[in-house]
Amino acid sequence: MLSKSLIGLVAAGGAKSSKGSGNCASSTTSVPQYFDTELGLWAGPTATGRAPFLAQTNPVSFAPTATFVPNAPLETAVPIVGQGQNQSIFQLMGQLSPYFPNPSGFGVAEYPLPLGANITHVQMLSRHGSRYPTTGANVFALGEKIADSNGKFKASGQLSFLNDWKFELGAEILVPRGRQELFDSGILHYYQYAQLYNPNSKIIARTTTQDRMLKSAEYFMAGFFGLEWTNNATIEVIIEENGFNNSLAGYDNCKNSNNFRNAGGTTASNEWVAIYLQNATTRFQSMIHGINWTIADTYAAQTMCPCETVAYGYSAFCNLFTYTEWEGFEYSLDLYFAGSSAFQSPTGRAVGIGYVQETLARLQNHTLGYSGSQINTTLDNNTDTFPLNQSLYFDFSHDTNIMSILTAFGFKQFNEFLPSTKHPGPHNLTVSHLEPFAARLDIEVIVTPSPLSENRTYLAGDETTYIHFILNQRTLPLGVSFPECGERVDGWCELDTFLEVQETADALAKYDYACNGDYAAPPYGDVTDGAPE
Repeated sequence: MLSKSLIGLVAAGGAKSSKGSGNCASSTTSVPQYFDTELGLWAGPTATGRAPFLAQTNPVSFAPTATFVPNAPLETAVPIVGQGQNQSIFQLMGQLSPYFPNPSGFGVAEYPLPLGANITHVQMLSRHGSRYPTTGANVFALGEKIADSNGKFKASGQLSFLNDWKFELGAEILVPRGRQELFDSGILHYYQYAQLYNPNSKIIARTTTQDRMLKSAEYFMAGFFGLEWTNNATIEVIIEENGFNNSLAGYDNCKNSNNFRNAGGTTASNEWVAIYLQNATTRFQSMIHGINWTIADTYAAQTMCPCETVAYGYSAFCNLFTYTEWEGFEYSLDLYFAGSSAFQSPTGRAVGIGYVQETLARLQNHTLGYSGSQINTTLDNNTDTFPLNQSLYFDFSHDTNIMSILTAFGFKQFNEFLPSTKHPGPHNLTVSHLEPFAARLDIEVIVTPSPLSENRTYLAGDETTYIHFILNQRTLPLGVSFPECGERVDGWCELDTFLEVQETADALAKYDYACNGDYAAPPYGDVTDGAPE
C-alpha cells in the first residue's frame, strides 16, 4: 500500500518514480516538468537552521507593568523604549514583518456587496510565508564576523548575550510561522470564496520551483481544500532561475533589474541607514570591544530581530533598538523598494508587466502567444497550462515582484517621492502594509444587476461588471490611481474602463529597453514612473 505522502505526490502529478523492493519491479510515471512537485531542479537554497526552544529561551517578563499575552506562536510583546500602547515593532519590519492585515487601509472604507451583486471571478496573487533569510543577506555577514572574532571580543550591557551567541539560522526555506501563514490564508480564502470553486473540476494553481514557493502553494491548498487538496487542484511549477521566463519572478529575465542601473533603492536606503542608526551604533560601540563595530553591523543586528523571531519565536536583538529606530528601519526598506521595484526604479514596471498581461488575458478570456515581456509563452499559449475557464486563480510570487506588479498596473498612489535624508511621516508606500510575509492581492470581478453609482446606489440600466482590488484585506481604491474610474467610495472600477486604462501598460513599461537597454544608471529620484526616462 502506498504511503499517504506518496499518494499525495502521485495525485498531484508529482512522483517521478516509485521503486519497489524484493520481486516488485520499479515503475516510472511520465509527468510534464511544470506539473512536477517533487523537490528537484531549481529549488534554490534549502538550508535549515537550529530548532527553536521558546519555552526555555523566552526572557520576557510581564509583571508588574504589563498584561500577560501568550506568544501566538511568536513572542511579539517585547518591551521597546518609546513604544506606545497598541504599537508593535513587528509591524515596522517591511517585507520581513510576519503577516498582518493592513491596519489603516489605503484610503477608502470597506463595504459589503450591495443587494443583487455577485462575485463571479477571483484572481489571488500571494507572497510566500515567513522564511529564513535569503542567501547574501547582511545577517550572514554579521554572524560570520562574530564567529571569526570568537574569544577575541568582550560584550557588556545589552550586548552581553553576544559573548555566547551563535548564528544558526538556515537560508531561504519556510519557517514554521511561514507554513502557518499560508495555511491560514488558505482557510481565510476558503471562507471568502469557496462557492466559486466547482467541485466537479480540478483547478490549476501556479508557483515557482523555489522550495519556499512550492511549499507555500501546498500549504495554502491544504488550508483551502484540506489535506486531500490534490483531488481539487494541480500545482504548475514554473522554473525560477536566471534567464528563464517567469512572470512570478519577473526579475530573473530582466538583466538591468539586477545590475548597477537599478541600484537607486540600495543607495537611498544606505544613505538613510547612516543617518538613523548613528546613535545606536555609538551605543553598541561602547558595549563591545575587540570588534570594529560599524553602522552596517548595527543594521544587520536590527535585521537579525525579525529573522530570528520568525525562526525561533524570540530574538534578543529586538529590544536593542528604540521604537523610533524601528520606524527608521521600516523607512529604510520603503526606500529600497521604491528605488528597486517601484516607481523610482527604471525596471519597476518591466519586472511586473508579464503578470499584468496574464491577469488581463484571463479577464478577457484569451491566451498569450507573444513574447513582449518575461511571460513563459509555451505555458501561457496553452489552455492546459494557462486555463481560462476557472473562477478561482491562485498564484504565488515574491515581495519585490508583487511590488513591481502593482507598479506595472499603475497604482500611482505609491509613486510619491521618498527622501533619503529624513523620514517624511506617514506615507503610502509602507512596505509592511504592502508586502509582509504571506501578503496577498485579491482581484474580484463583481456583477451588479444595474449600474452602481459612486456613492453605491443603484441606477437605471443594464447589468454592469466591476473590478475590485484587495491588498492584505483592504481595498486598493482604483479611482485614486486611475481617474477614469471615478471617485467611488468603495474603490471599485467598471471592468471595461479598467481594461481601457490598462491598454497603455505595455508601452509604459518599456520592457525591452528597461531590461536590456544600454542607458546610464539613473540616480535615485530621477526615475518617477517605473521606467527609464
